[in-house]
Amino acid sequence: MKKLRFTKMHGISNDYVYISTFDQPEEDWEQLAIRLSDRRTGIGGDGIILVCPSDVADAKMRIFNADGSEGKMCGNGIRCVGKFVYDKGLVPAEKTTITIDTLSGIKTLELTVKDGKVQSARVDMEAAILRPADIPVRYDGDRMIDAPLEVDGRIWNVTAVSMGNPHCVTFVDDVDSLDLEKIGPHFENHPIFPERVNTEFVKVIDDHTLQMRVWERGSGETWACGTGACATAVAACLNGYCKKGDDITVHLRGGDLVIRYTDDTVIMTGPASTVFEGTVEI
Repeated sequence: MKKLRFTKMHGISNDYVYISTFDQPEEDWEQLAIRLSDRRTGIGGDGIILVCPSDVADAKMRIFNADGSEGKMCGNGIRCVGKFVYDKGLVPAEKTTITIDTLSGIKTLELTVKDGKVQSARVDMEAAILRPADIPVRYDGDRMIDAPLEVDGRIWNVTAVSMGNPHCVTFVDDVDSLDLEKIGPHFENHPIFPERVNTEFVKVIDDHTLQMRVWERGSGETWACGTGACATAVAACLNGYCKKGDDITVHLRGGDLVIRYTDDTVIMTGPASTVFEGTVEI
């Protein structure tokens, strides 16, 4: 049996098991993600995130969902990776602007530090992707905005956005009463989304505030999703509920994120927290 060191971290309750490969060898991460994510027999989390060396950035992140599938991007996760890199001394203490390499490209983070530890991070998530083929979604128009989609026998109006991973946003009058365990898998595996999809169910509170629940591909309902909050803010602007360039607060089950959507990029700001550190036998 080998021992693997890990750090349990979360961004507004979107929790992952963080593992450094700077000083630990490669493993069968897909199988370990399934085992370690289990909340009864493992450590518990929405998946595992690897913090790896990079030749093009301060660090590289890899995301494995609770079902073992590899993800391209995680908004809450990248803030925690920024905290991990800084708090562990992998960058100099004076360096509060860092870069993280992901499967969705290199992202820049502005870290807020207090007493030598990162409290929150502002992430440049880059431009939202709206071209259907690049999301990907099987749709004939230039953009899939407020388009009807039949899911589990009901017509939903949806907007498709990619923030490095595919999202399907639908606006509803009441998010709290939705049975996501029932309808979430139907969205996730809908044939219109060839790589499956993350789905955000959103209530508009006012022109600066949204309430959101999310069903993530490979993980099910999670308490927060950073890329989902970004996609939600983008969709709200595209549908006329919010204004581009304004700060939009997105209420999630685990807490709040502030998103700003502009012509050039999407900016996400939110906290990052360490829960505990430990070792596990594998």
